[in-house]
Amino acid sequence: MSKTNCWQFRQCGRQPGGSNTKEMGICPASIEIGADGINGGESGGRACWAVAGTLCGGTVRCMRNTDVRDCTECDFYRLVVEEEGDGVKMPEPFCA
Repeated sequence: MSKTNCWQFRQCGRQPGGSNTKEMGICPASIEIGADGINGGESGGRACWAVAGTLCGGTVRCMRNTDVRDCTECDFYRLVVEEEGDGVKMPEPFCA
């Protein structure tokens, strides 16, 4: 069973080949190969809070990605934590 990645959950269309890449660019989480497989996701799709330059509500967040306080309020972050339980992986930041 594949797990939902952030771009699927948010339906942002910013993954490679997505509908919003021309207008908004490709999301760094969708191409962060260093995070591939973390929490069962593709690229950084289930560790987006650790990828610098991701968007939240249309605003670039976590440019340095050293603080995930904003992300802990995110419904997708909470979903991943709930789904993974004690096995959730909180990776070190991936700086774009």
